[in-house]
Amino acid sequence: MELVYTGKTKNVYKLEDGNYLLKFKDDVTGENGVFDPGANTVGLSIEGAGKAGLRLTTFFFEKINEKGIPTHFVSADIDNNTMTVLPATLFGQGVEVICRYRAVGSFLKRYGRYVTEGQELDAYVEVTLKDDDRNDPLITDDGLAMLGIMTLEEYKTLTELTKKIGAVVKEELAKKGLELYDIKFEFGRVGEDKHIALIDEISGGNMRAFKGPEYIEPLKLEQLMLNE
Repeated sequence: MELVYTGKTKNVYKLEDGNYLLKFKDDVTGENGVFDPGANTVGLSIEGAGKAGLRLTTFFFEKINEKGIPTHFVSADIDNNTMTVLPATLFGQGVEVICRYRAVGSFLKRYGRYVTEGQELDAYVEVTLKDDDRNDPLITDDGLAMLGIMTLEEYKTLTELTKKIGAVVKEELAKKGLELYDIKFEFGRVGEDKHIALIDEISGGNMRAFKGPEYIEPLKLEQLMLNE
């Protein structure tokens, strides 16, 4: 295997058959030792976080694939903390797409004059550029098109997929009495036709979930979703 990328929460290897292998780590994003799915730095390391993230990611990718929504997921090896995926081309240097159901986190910081904490949102979609040096700036559909990162049609598809996938995750959490406040996705172009597909992971480290007023930490989220 050839190591092609060392990430904050996982490493990426190229396989001989052209597919890629993602190796999940125990590092999670946050600041000052506090977990934050929206942060762009590693804040802490939680033992077992990598395996928990992979288990939950596998669970969600299989649900999403069953519904015919395109992803890069091929298979997972839980014991070795690895996931095999199809090759994907990033949009620019990478974009992150956030789907918000409650006004919390950076959304509340920006728009607190107009919303109250925890106010319901109707699957509000935001796109940010992956750029640690510039704190992952927000960008509009027009901006993405003008900079040649994606077309307006691709943006529309990406938004539609985000809402569909977010709904799947939200529904599965609701079955366990949990509420999804927000979730972060990544997308890329996959296959010869370069269709837009969900890539990366869907784990507790990518979302905020609550049980009533209680915030559910990533490891506990995985346990509640898969072990009960």
